[in-house]
Amino acid sequence: MERLIDPKATIAVIQKHQFQFQKRFGQNFLVDAHVLEKIIQAAGVTKEDFVLEIGPGIGTMTQALADAARQVAAVEIDKNLIPILRETLAGWDNVEILEGDILKMDVKALADRYNGGQPIKVVANLPYYITTPILMGLFESGVPLDRVTVMVQKEVADRMKAGPGTKDYGALSLAVQYYAEPYLAANVPPNCFMPRPSVGSAVICLTAHREKPVQVADEGLLFRVIRASFGQRRKTLANSLHNAPDLPYTKEQVQQELERLGLPAGIRGEALTLQQFAQLANGLYGLAGGGPGPSAGTGEEPADGRKERR
Repeated sequence: MERLIDPKATIAVIQKHQFQFQKRFGQNFLVDAHVLEKIIQAAGVTKEDFVLEIGPGIGTMTQALADAARQVAAVEIDKNLIPILRETLAGWDNVEILEGDILKMDVKALADRYNGGQPIKVVANLPYYITTPILMGLFESGVPLDRVTVMVQKEVADRMKAGPGTKDYGALSLAVQYYAEPYLAANVPPNCFMPRPSVGSAVICLTAHREKPVQVADEGLLFRVIRASFGQRRKTLANSLHNAPDLPYTKEQVQQELERLGLPAGIRGEALTLQQFAQLANGLYGLAGGGPGPSAGTGEEPADGRKERR
């Protein structure tokens, strides 16, 4: 079976099937063997693994994943690519092609079906406009994850791994780092794709935490606090949280919680670590009548001696 990573092979497949690129799907096919090798290495795929591939395109990366993995399920939204995938992947009996929108699929059921509910590996070349919904959907779905290795816009990769006090630090940084440890595996220039995108890309590896780095009483409240903190970056944290329509706290209440944490009243959200956000959310949870929250990763137990449920 012909390997597709060669640009000439990719062009031949596209011309044979008279395939038309769909801008709405953000289609850019990888045509660089060196980058493909880096993705497979970063994903750490072995013959023991089941891999979920999102957006296989014409099957270039799917072929390499199938060589490395026990089984691959490739989810493709563009129905015009399904007959192409059936042809280009005909030489591999450990690949299943699934037509559909990953955002509407029950990924947990897929993990149960193909991997007995054990942690799965995800590999994807994601359309830039839908990167965040797909990643957050995976992390929030409860599907058991081992590692997520994705090709994304370079700017998005920088935001995922950014730390406090940097220009790229924001709600996405904190959300990703709550669920996983990010590692930038490779920068990928536009000439590695067909057609060429207008921006640079990057391969980022997200290794799922076995245990969350912080403990919170209410995850929903934590993320509402984080989103509100970066909604207007130049405002103080107290003003941002007070003005958020989905948070009931006064400016004075937020300032009191900041003081309790030893933080200045005029601090901005971009200066807080994930642990400090968790501590703040737990304090605000207590103000709302929920009682004291967990200790945000300090290892301490609540004052009444009850152990946390983890």
